[in-house]
Amino acid sequence: MDTYCRPFAGELNCPMSTVPSPVPNASTSRWHSLLAGGIIILAGLAAYWNSFSGPFILDDAVGITDNPTIRHLWPVWQALTPPHGMPDDGARPVAGRPIANFSLAVNYAFSGLAVPGYHAFNLLVHTLAALTLFGVVRRTLECGRGALTPRATQMRGEGTPPTMLAFAVALLWALHPLQTESVTYVVQRAESLMGLFYLLTLYCFIRSADETGERQGARGEILEKEMREPQVIRPLASRLWSLASVFSCLLGMASKEVMVSAPLIVLLYDRTFVAGNFRQAWAKRRLFYISLAATWLLLGYLVANTHGRGGTAGFGTSVKWWSYALTQFRAIVHYLRLSLWPDPLVLDYGTGLATRAVDIVPYAMVVLLLATGTVVALWRWPAVGFLGCWFFAILAPTSSVVPVATQTMAEHRMYLALAAVVALFVLGLYSWLGRRSAVIFLALAVGLGCVTVQRNKAYHDELTLWSDTVAHCPDNGRAHDNLGNTLVKLPNRIPDAIAEYEAAIRLNPEVAKLHINLGNAWLKLPGHSPDAMTEFETAVRLDPRSEEAHNDLGSVLLDVPERLPDAVAEFEAALRLDPGAIEAYNNLGTALLKMPGRLPDAITQYEAALRLDPDSMVTHSNLGSALLKVPGRLSDAIAQYEAAVRLKPDVAEAHYNLGNALLNAPGRSSDAIAQFEAALRINPDSAEAHDNLGTALLKVPGRLPDAIAQYEAALRLDPDSAGTHYNLGCALLTVPGRLSDAMAQLQAALRLNPDMASAREILNQLQNPHGLEGAVPVDSPLHSNDIH
Repeated sequence: MDTYCRPFAGELNCPMSTVPSPVPNASTSRWHSLLAGGIIILAGLAAYWNSFSGPFILDDAVGITDNPTIRHLWPVWQALTPPHGMPDDGARPVAGRPIANFSLAVNYAFSGLAVPGYHAFNLLVHTLAALTLFGVVRRTLECGRGALTPRATQMRGEGTPPTMLAFAVALLWALHPLQTESVTYVVQRAESLMGLFYLLTLYCFIRSADETGERQGARGEILEKEMREPQVIRPLASRLWSLASVFSCLLGMASKEVMVSAPLIVLLYDRTFVAGNFRQAWAKRRLFYISLAATWLLLGYLVANTHGRGGTAGFGTSVKWWSYALTQFRAIVHYLRLSLWPDPLVLDYGTGLATRAVDIVPYAMVVLLLATGTVVALWRWPAVGFLGCWFFAILAPTSSVVPVATQTMAEHRMYLALAAVVALFVLGLYSWLGRRSAVIFLALAVGLGCVTVQRNKAYHDELTLWSDTVAHCPDNGRAHDNLGNTLVKLPNRIPDAIAEYEAAIRLNPEVAKLHINLGNAWLKLPGHSPDAMTEFETAVRLDPRSEEAHNDLGSVLLDVPERLPDAVAEFEAALRLDPGAIEAYNNLGTALLKMPGRLPDAITQYEAALRLDPDSMVTHSNLGSALLKVPGRLSDAIAQYEAAVRLKPDVAEAHYNLGNALLNAPGRSSDAIAQFEAALRINPDSAEAHDNLGTALLKVPGRLPDAIAQYEAALRLDPDSAGTHYNLGCALLTVPGRLSDAMAQLQAALRLNPDMASAREILNQLQNPHGLEGAVPVDSPLHSNDIH
């Protein structure tokens, strides 16, 4: 039996004694690894198959659907230049993270905004990370210094434990439900991408060290010749692996800021498992560590250009560093509990902070005890100390003294840190039970996978997800707000949405956005415009620099004739705050359109909006409505409406507006009819479209019965429309024997609108003894010029 020198964990130099160890069977080890990798892939797919139907949620909107930089892969620099983290840019999830942004651009290039492709990419990244973790743990255990337990050392010669234990670590880590937030929540792929590159940085370093022959017995596939001559050196291969490590580190720095600790962890790994001490590690690989440290320059540049992530992270936020630090004691203990018992899992814990030191004393004692144990272990049991440092170093950027104002706790922060907890558990249990622990590992994997499948069901739709979040965190105002945002889009759930917004405001009364959301919900209930106005006024008072608040307040004032000047002032304030606010330009144009003598100014505002966004259907329609009022510009108005229809052919209002314009154009009645019919195919319940279609049909010989049918359909939908009663009455006047029906319709029009002079005049003529049936011209019916 050949022997070789294998250092024990914690020793700094190779002992003179040797431990007998047979040559591992390279073929068997390779097949074991391939089998383990295949199971990890299939298990991941089984655990996350039901996540693919989950919608975009929360920050997915600003990171994906409203992110213009992912629309094109070429030029590549656009996809690698996400919007900076300014307060109003709306893309903070990817700000300063070009690789994460580029990955979203790849998704968009292949599947647009189809959500399953994004979920598939997330799962691919997570699976690759699990396979890399498997490689890191297996190669560490196959090295003598990596034997974390005496039993693992004793079983080393059998060849199976390193692969089995690495498989258990990677499988449990991949299937743990605590990972769902990083995998199923699409925009959180920044965390899993960073995790993948972090692990690759370490794995490539390990391969580099293997190629130098420094890690005695490190490779399970070493040939018998190499066992007799362990100091085989492959300098080129080693350098290539070192370059790969540095490149992976660079990609990680461009994925998420948590990568900052990677160079230090690699150095600590070198000291613990390869070189034996920091001095030797630095002496042998000085250039390598300088290269790793150089990646911090890229990270520093990216962080500096995010402007504190739009004022939400760093010491410049409204959150005091000490309050945030105190909160993290509780957060870290909570993460550890979820690692051991992952229930309940919560998407959003809110922004609650610890305000009294006494409230966190028990949590602080636990964390300080763990930190002290880690420091002691670094010298007494270096491998265990390495796991402790891994845990704290990865959590440090987000769970220390640097405030993250938008999230004081978040489960995705445990994505990579969880590996240390799982590894310590697996190795500890194996040290106690030996091979019998395999049954427990298998049972745990099945159980964790089932819980992950169940957790993914919460992401199936926003209503389920936010209802679950509110149930577990009733004091989280943001969760109530997002539940309200979900309910407000559902039929007949406006009162429930208002209740959620009000709950959010009770918890956070000084947040202007909550009042804006409540105001918009009130607008969806008839007769509640005053309530909406109150909320918008409150929002403007709380945040005078909110363009949205000024714009929404102006929108309510638009419907109050005597407040039109105030509406104009609000829209102008919104545009001063954000000169690119297209909606404010449109609203300002609409307000000016209602004011005498301001028609040219209204057109100017619409044209300004079109310069900002030439593909805006709403702006083309609004400009068409303004031009329709200018003598001699009917053809220009029609051109604008036609542009709107080309941009949004599936929008009923676009066809309706074009039909209205064509109805005013000589000889275009047939074209108008086609547009109204198109509008009705899309929205059969439009009373205005039925009404105007009837008026267009009256202009076509022989279509009188069809016109009457359209008026009657409009009245079934809206029996209180004075104009439609009038139009139907005029049409019936031309039908022999329908005089009484015509008069009934005209009288109904007068009851609904006593100021309708034309209806009164016709009735007076008909009631005159000399009035004759059919005396009223057939073109007297009115058509609605209302623009939608």
